[in-house]
Amino acid sequence: MTSPAVRAGSAALPRGVAIVLSLIAGAGAFMLFLQFGWADGLDFIDILRAVLILISTWWLAWGAVQGLMGLTTRAEPPRLTLAGPLTARCVVLVPVYNEDPLTTFSRVSAMDESLHATGYGHLFHIAILSDTRNDAIAARERLWFLRLLKDRAAEGRMFYRRRTDNKGKKAGNIEDFIQKSGAAYDLALILDADSLMEGATIVEMARRMEAEQDIGLLQTLPVVTRASTRFGRAMQFSAAFHSPAFARGLAMMQGRSGPFWGHNAMVRVRAFAESCGLPELAGQPPFGGHIMSHDYVEAALLARAGWRVRLDDDLGGSFEEGPENLVDHAKRDRRWCQGNLQHTRLLLAPGLLPWSRFVFFQGIMAYISPLFWIGFMLASIAAPFFAPAPDYFPEPYWPFPIFPQAETSKAIGLAIGVFGLLILPKFAVALHAAMSGRAQSFGGALRAFVSMMAELLFSSISAPVLLAYQTRSVFQVLLGRDGGWPTNNRGDARLSLAEAWAASHWVVSTGVLSLIGTWMLAPGLVVWMLPVLVPMMLAPVIISWSSRPTQSGMFVTPTDLQEAPVMRRQREILALWERDMIAMKDISLVPEAVHAAS
Repeated sequence: MTSPAVRAGSAALPRGVAIVLSLIAGAGAFMLFLQFGWADGLDFIDILRAVLILISTWWLAWGAVQGLMGLTTRAEPPRLTLAGPLTARCVVLVPVYNEDPLTTFSRVSAMDESLHATGYGHLFHIAILSDTRNDAIAARERLWFLRLLKDRAAEGRMFYRRRTDNKGKKAGNIEDFIQKSGAAYDLALILDADSLMEGATIVEMARRMEAEQDIGLLQTLPVVTRASTRFGRAMQFSAAFHSPAFARGLAMMQGRSGPFWGHNAMVRVRAFAESCGLPELAGQPPFGGHIMSHDYVEAALLARAGWRVRLDDDLGGSFEEGPENLVDHAKRDRRWCQGNLQHTRLLLAPGLLPWSRFVFFQGIMAYISPLFWIGFMLASIAAPFFAPAPDYFPEPYWPFPIFPQAETSKAIGLAIGVFGLLILPKFAVALHAAMSGRAQSFGGALRAFVSMMAELLFSSISAPVLLAYQTRSVFQVLLGRDGGWPTNNRGDARLSLAEAWAASHWVVSTGVLSLIGTWMLAPGLVVWMLPVLVPMMLAPVIISWSSRPTQSGMFVTPTDLQEAPVMRRQREILALWERDMIAMKDISLVPEAVHAAS
């Protein structure tokens, strides 16, 4: 096993293997479908469907190969380590945007306490960068920042500033700090408002960057925590159980040119300042204006300037929180969709490394790939109208009819193969976890397997609903609709059936009309379409049910069995502050009043 540092120089081999294997899978599906279509005479629609199957299968295989490659090795720290004490000056950047300061600042307090426990806390400053537009929330930010300073005796080490103009959103917020104050620091840890990291992890990141001066950015793999709803717990389990393998495969292929996910990552300030000034694209949003998915672009710009951008998947102690219901997930995904499709403007930007361009292409494909599946389904419904009339007497003077060879087995084989690309990596991860003992941190091999099967079932049911939201997002962007930058919902995630209906009635209508259209135009496809259309017609039920809190014993993750010290300390600080807030008896400090004001 080679370290991430060595892997960075040998990414060509895993890249080549992944590309070849995924192309072979796509070509195999293409040829199999052509044979299936040849049975009743090949026509234009058959060729179109075969091409759509090729693209879709290649994309599925690309993800599957990445996960399987990640299982071929295990994470180890780099061999290069810093000799001697840490000397780099580092700032922790915490951008906030209409967040509850009580929760956010309690995370800051816990991280600062954890940093000081390492003995290097004096080298780390913390800057809270507010882009909050709500004056009531901003007032609470100032108040609780004073409490944070008092509790941590941090005057001169912690800073708070609120921008009057939030141009460029989060990327502009960080750029503003780098321009005005970045020269005071060697390194900067970039977080999100819901990020939480162990002090020892932060210090280790700084040590690695001091040891290897050509690293411009070091990315960790954040672990999703503290989900409470059925949707959130399923996503949290999936991320904790499967993501390490996929992240390892990604790290093997990315080498020195990525990835960067925008948070829980450390940058070299000089490299960032020299390389990552983002242009404002000409024209109006969604394709013009400030760059929304700035993280991919910043990674590409660092790589273009010769800096290494590395994912060290061996680093633990990095946490974040995720959406707790399907609607909140779709809202966040809408923003990501717009940002990734905006990268079409950057594919031909001068000087970028070829792999950086391919990363942009992958991000675009992640959102347009559903269009290929939808195109395939529509073409399949239309196929009977283009198929030639069957000729049962192709041989002159032969008195008996000759029927086309049945191709059902090939169609079933193709369907099984495509489905296998979706589930094979997950079963491989489960087997590896059981054999390596890793499953014990998920409640044991049996419980981990049952949880994986339950998550697989839930994702299969919810996938058509998510597919509908994602497809709508793509069309909204293509039609020129700007989705903006909505505030994340970190409160109660429960949705009533009426609220779920309001958010998804169009999904239900689409499912009903699609079923009627399929029945009228291609009744033979109805059975094949039901796994997609039935969940769409039940979207409000799925959304509402999955947004409910759960006390189930399934979806156990390592942080459930053993809470990280920084997580436990943040929970204790938050509980203390909430008690003090109630004792103040000041309505202006009550979160409900802030939510109402916003």
